[in-house]
Amino acid sequence: MKAERFCELLKEQGCNLVVGVPCSILADVLHHFIMDSEVMYVPATREDEAIGIAVGAYFGGRKPMVFMQNSGLGLSINALTSLVQLYKIPMLFLITWRGYKGLDPPEHHLMGRYLNRFLKLMEIPTFTLTKKNVRKTVSRATNVMEKRKHPVALLLREGIIQ
Repeated sequence: MKAERFCELLKEQGCNLVVGVPCSILADVLHHFIMDSEVMYVPATREDEAIGIAVGAYFGGRKPMVFMQNSGLGLSINALTSLVQLYKIPMLFLITWRGYKGLDPPEHHLMGRYLNRFLKLMEIPTFTLTKKNVRKTVSRATNVMEKRKHPVALLLREGIIQ
């Protein structure tokens, strides 16, 4: 799917703020959000900082999406469990799956292998985007998020969104 269409899907689900630490897999997606006057784009220096910004924006009436590499998930565990989950804040996470099946440099391999287990352990519903299921998966994930008042994760491998 083209990045522009993916951004439109997120906007159709109400997303009006994107915040996170940039990743090269998301370069085209972030470019579209930066250029979109309907969506506020906020770059962060750390993933837990991005979560804090998103929580504040949520309480200010925005519907945020937090983006990060899977390596940033490790840094974010405390913010996720002691803030987002504790206070039942529905939040969409777009996590790039670095190290998927050993692809990427070695520093991504372990986190790539453990990503799903970490999310399962934290009881965060997880949806993996594929070339064939993007529209349906984004819709399903946001429905679960809103119904359960809980964060959900969309996992994105390289080459799915271009």
